[in-house]
Amino acid sequence: MDTSEDAILRFCRRYVADLLEIAVDSVDPDADFDHLGIDSAIAVALLTEVEEHYDVDLPPETLFDNPTLRAVAAYLHEQLQQRVAP
Repeated sequence: MDTSEDAILRFCRRYVADLLEIAVDSVDPDADFDHLGIDSAIAVALLTEVEEHYDVDLPPETLFDNPTLRAVAAYLHEQLQQRVAP
């Protein structure tokens, strides 16, 4: 599985686009969740999907501390890198 920051970002953008029923290109990775129309229910769904897809446990505040998809991807990439580092 590709766990690069770009791959994680693509996964998150596709997931959000599917939930919001919009084109992936319409999902600005640098926009705040509020601007994208991501409410708390969608945020929880995103967090759950990311946890399942990447087999990680993330605290709920991850999305509040990283309020854009690019920030979430960077955070998750860092967490995954730490997990595999010796």
